[in-house]
Amino acid sequence: MADGGPVEVADLGAAVLVVPANGDGLRGLLAAAIEEAGGYAALAAGVSAEDPDLA
Repeated sequence: MADGGPVEVADLGAAVLVVPANGDGLRGLLAAAIEEAGGYAALAAGVSAEDPDLA
């Protein structure tokens, strides 16, 4: 990003996320991170184990 180029911006409400734009976009980056972490079910199970109120 320091060298310029296209970026994607996601407004998260209390924060703004700016990432370099790539072929898959922000959605692709998020999907890859979820897959790398073992999938959505694994992430949800980990979160609910840490904080049952979020289950």
